[in-house]
Amino acid sequence: MAFPIEISDAGRADLPAILDIYNEVIAHTTAVYSEAPVTLADREAWYAGRIEQGYPILAAYREGRCLGFGSFGDFRAWPCYRHTVEHSVHVHADARGQGIGLKLVEALLERATMMGKHVMVAGIDADNQPSIGLHRRLGFSEVGRFPEVGRKFDRWLDLVFMSRRLEMP
Repeated sequence: MAFPIEISDAGRADLPAILDIYNEVIAHTTAVYSEAPVTLADREAWYAGRIEQGYPILAAYREGRCLGFGSFGDFRAWPCYRHTVEHSVHVHADARGQGIGLKLVEALLERATMMGKHVMVAGIDADNQPSIGLHRRLGFSEVGRFPEVGRKFDRWLDLVFMSRRLEMP
């Protein structure tokens, strides 16, 4: 029997699991355009910064185990972008393809809407078709493509920007 996925606010106790997920993504995928693993201190600073800005950090749990996380933050630092956020969602390698990313993005969309945000942006590696498809299913559309702006694993990477307008209920 498959146990349900629960989405809730992540706590500091989730940071080691979040760190493991994030470092696996860095080491084995192009979902994050970084090559160096991050430390627990890095994740603690990230967590504190998000919380200080009033932005959510959500975690996906099954049977008490953190299998994914997501958050959003400012799209750009200038004041006139204050109604736009960019999100990021990452799922444990063993749990991908099980709908966890979808549930996390849905929850982030709801939170951003309730915060009065107007647009949510996603920056996705062009080869990450599962993520692009997930975002399309959730009403995101491609708004930009930047060829060869990243380099990882000895190859050039294209970045796709997708966005979705948020509607207050």
